[in-house]
Amino acid sequence: MKKESILAAIMASAILLASCSVSEQGSSDNNKTSGNGTAQSTGDFKYGKIDIPGKDGALCGAPIYIAYENGYFAEEGFDVTLISADFETRKIGLNNGSIPIVNGDFQFFPSIENGINVKVVDGLHEGCIKFAVSPDSDITSVDDLKGKKIGVDEIGGTPHQVASLWLENAGISADPSDGEVTFLPYSDGNLEFEALENGEIDVAALWDPLGSIHEKAGDVRILFDLGTDPYFADHFCCFLYASNKVLEENPEEVAALLRAYRKAQDWIYENPEEAVDIIINKNYASIEDKELAVDLIKSYGFPSAAEHDENWDTHVEEDVKYFVDGLSQIGYLKSDPDQFAKDIYQKVEVK
Repeated sequence: MKKESILAAIMASAILLASCSVSEQGSSDNNKTSGNGTAQSTGDFKYGKIDIPGKDGALCGAPIYIAYENGYFAEEGFDVTLISADFETRKIGLNNGSIPIVNGDFQFFPSIENGINVKVVDGLHEGCIKFAVSPDSDITSVDDLKGKKIGVDEIGGTPHQVASLWLENAGISADPSDGEVTFLPYSDGNLEFEALENGEIDVAALWDPLGSIHEKAGDVRILFDLGTDPYFADHFCCFLYASNKVLEENPEEVAALLRAYRKAQDWIYENPEEAVDIIINKNYASIEDKELAVDLIKSYGFPSAAEHDENWDTHVEEDVKYFVDGLSQIGYLKSDPDQFAKDIYQKVEVK
């Protein structure tokens, strides 16, 4: 089923290549500590200086923050600067190789179809979006959403795509021309929450941790959780994407980056409380409730070292195909899904 008007809206929107909404926070200093917390030399690095977009304020970006703070990037030969980067900055950096890797969700797939020179090289985590309704709302399931207004961060963004998949799978058209639902964009999650309070929208699609914070405060009732919904549960919502230029010219560099990310994922798996302490103390994410942050970190399913076994790459490849098929069915992708899924994934030998 091709939804041309949805596709046009996506192509027109300035899609941000990130797992969660981006806030401009400036660049970070270069690596300061090693994995055991000792000072890290700023001397020679095998792969030199690189920039990694890692200032987006998202709790689910934890592997970037931990790989940086624990010195895993440095251990693998990188002098990393964490930066804020908009769509054009990321696109230019990925295409010319100055930004070798980024994390992002299946929102990337239409961007790749339209010319971003990257490939999926690994899976990062599950879940991180919730749909909230007012506590007294009569909406109890997706079946109640026909004729309703849904707030999102941007048309064509990940919450919009997730909502579209959820609706279409329930037999409700997400195509605005059909008039079955209305999507309203809000540039800030707090504005979206205010719109829900004021009755301007019926549902707010919110990135973590905002939805969970308001749920705990009793301000909202969660209608949908990306991490537990049957269609999305146990599938990666966020992947790692590597620059085609770097993959072609220096695949060992990408393998080294993946080792750093995997060290961080395993450390988070083993030490969720300590990971949250670092994230909060270093102001990587705007959340003060440590207990809630730990619960969320655990819910994202960051894999342990043992999970990166001989079946891991197959799992990643299967999830790429799963979401390519889903997005193709609702008109977000125009390419042949089987071929496109093969084209956008590349296995990297990580030893």
